[in-house]
Amino acid sequence: MERTLAKVTNLTSDDESQREAAVILAAKQGDKVAYKTLYHNHVGRVYALCFRLTGDRGLAEDATQEVFIQLWSKLDRFDGQSQFSTWLHSVSANVTVSYLRKQRNWVQRMFNIETSPAMEMPAEADSSQVDLEALVVRLPQRARMVFVLHAIEGYRHEDIAQMLDMAVGTSKAQFHRAKQLLKTWMGCEDE
Repeated sequence: MERTLAKVTNLTSDDESQREAAVILAAKQGDKVAYKTLYHNHVGRVYALCFRLTGDRGLAEDATQEVFIQLWSKLDRFDGQSQFSTWLHSVSANVTVSYLRKQRNWVQRMFNIETSPAMEMPAEADSSQVDLEALVVRLPQRARMVFVLHAIEGYRHEDIAQMLDMAVGTSKAQFHRAKQLLKTWMGCEDE
């Protein structure tokens, strides 16, 4: 029974992989229905990553749209050497970082972004019920981006430094800063 279940599971997984490969190939050849299928299959994960990186629902929606616009032109670069979802994750992170760079306007350059009202919010009273996602969104932009890319998405500091155009030491410092802010907000300052 277990061997049969394993075969069915592997068959299903193989079938799904083959179906996705066929959809990707069709989308590469300009099939809009196939591209729409890719969109529907992956938009949730792309939006989640964009939201973690931007910390803002509106920016995340715009960044998600930008990812799929760019995906249309970059799809021919997918060579099938890795899973499509892994490749799309990398594209999404890079496009979102680029999108955020473009969104910086003169107000953000003139005023310190870290004086935002979110930084003034009090820490949670009961750290056992802390919504970590909400706290991550409160982090200053650079610290949030480094924290999400390193702690949540698993990127190395060397990769983050290259993506965000900063020194490796700056990436590590921003990660440390994010951890310290999160600990403070969660009431875990001495740990």
